[in-house]
Amino acid sequence: MKTLRSALLTLLCAVPFLHAQVTTQHNDNSRTGQNLSETILTPANVNVNQFGQLFSQTLDGYVYAQPLYLPNVSIPGQGTHNVVYVATEHDSVYAFDADANLSSLWHTSFINATKGITTLSSSDVGCTDLVPEIGVSGTPAIDSTTGTLYVVSNTKQNGKFFQQLHALDITTGKEKFGGPVLINAKVKGTGDGSVNGYVHFDPLKNNQRPGLLLQNGSVYISWASHCDIGPYHGWVMSYNSQTLKQNGVWNSTPNAGLGGFWSGGAGIAADSGSNLYIASGNGMFDVNTGGRDYGDSIIKLSPPTNDRFKVADYFTPYDQGNLYNGDVDLGSGGVLLLPDQAGTYPHLLVESGKEGTIYLISRDNMGHYNPNNNSQIVQSLNTAIGGVWGMPAWWNNNIYFGGQYDYLKAYSFNPSTELLSTSPTSDSTTYYNYPGPTPSISANGTTNGIVWTLQTDGTGPNGATILHAYDATNLATELYNSTQNSSRDTPGGAVKFTVPTIFNGKVYVPAVDKLSVYGLLPGSQAKKSN
Repeated sequence: MKTLRSALLTLLCAVPFLHAQVTTQHNDNSRTGQNLSETILTPANVNVNQFGQLFSQTLDGYVYAQPLYLPNVSIPGQGTHNVVYVATEHDSVYAFDADANLSSLWHTSFINATKGITTLSSSDVGCTDLVPEIGVSGTPAIDSTTGTLYVVSNTKQNGKFFQQLHALDITTGKEKFGGPVLINAKVKGTGDGSVNGYVHFDPLKNNQRPGLLLQNGSVYISWASHCDIGPYHGWVMSYNSQTLKQNGVWNSTPNAGLGGFWSGGAGIAADSGSNLYIASGNGMFDVNTGGRDYGDSIIKLSPPTNDRFKVADYFTPYDQGNLYNGDVDLGSGGVLLLPDQAGTYPHLLVESGKEGTIYLISRDNMGHYNPNNNSQIVQSLNTAIGGVWGMPAWWNNNIYFGGQYDYLKAYSFNPSTELLSTSPTSDSTTYYNYPGPTPSISANGTTNGIVWTLQTDGTGPNGATILHAYDATNLATELYNSTQNSSRDTPGGAVKFTVPTIFNGKVYVPAVDKLSVYGLLPGSQAKKSN
């Protein structure tokens, strides 16, 4: 009986970590970046002779958002398909058959030339961070139980600018729940751009780059700016996922400015209690003296009540003033929530920004602000890695960081000491320039771990994305990269901050006007278990 009970407990503990779908940025709301149910791709068969590009599909715009994946979707009149969903900067969302040469299942566009509805241009915002146009930048989120894909569009009409939240039927691409709804908000404050004691959301100035979060019946969205062009603020908003009614608003710098949520496209993280975790960029910090401004901070927001969020806890580095003045944003990186631990610190998070310092923090006592040092948190490793414009990944008590002007690095986490190794346990031989990669993991539970990255040093149509695969137990072992057979495997033009999606033996790679799919080559299937 004890043996049976133990086996059942082991099975139940394993189930939450098996991802049967990819419905959000970096695979889950903890933002671990791992798919632990990959049984086809292994370190033994991911090599240039057995693995490569299978097919690709031309799209109508750049793809900054991570592709999402749902199996066994019934499409009206077209049967059941494994589906990959892709959003573009041309304000489009596509649904493709994930296995059959990316055959199109549906395509929804949020622009209409006959009515004068277009995307924004880089010149509209005065910034070339997103080129040549701005439509959908943040990774959508899918509710597989209701069959709904949530996504934010940017449009221009008759000289006016709009951001809207859409709820699309995953089987048809049609709007649901009376959508779309116009995104608008205001909070009391005297900060940049305030009018009559209120700071208003500006759909032109605020850049919806981070991935959306779906949690307990609400859709959460966050913003920064374009090229630090003010006035702007860091905004977080939530909407009821069934009615699309706004039910929460928070501003990081209501009495100042900046403090945007950048994260290199990483989504807001959330725990099982629906608390949100997000890191802000350079901006005024004055909470320690009774103010309301949270520049360069990691913030824990409790679920909204009465249409407002409350700060449940926060951490701000002791050198926040230097970070602010030097434009060394803490919030260039996303927050990773570690699996629950059994020791003194059961709930931990990891984050790193432009400075390249790794912060390990208890989510139950984040430490607030200490003007002398960061000794109030669990651990900090100063300038351990190159600056981060994205986020790390977690697998098997290892954390993988991709910094700019640095090598991909693995740090081990010791559950007994509850600390990270003070130096990398392995490094890649690949050197990454700006912006560095956001790594993703495929594995079969605790075996056959592979770390996947997209190298986008040459961002733009004249630079090529490079897909890399490394042995997760030793990053010095590169299993594959797409330059090894460039005539067959080049993914396309490089788009910064992009993340691959790995599922069911295939790797989906976004690029300039293109989605490419990689997997075991014909004739290699029999070797996949070797």
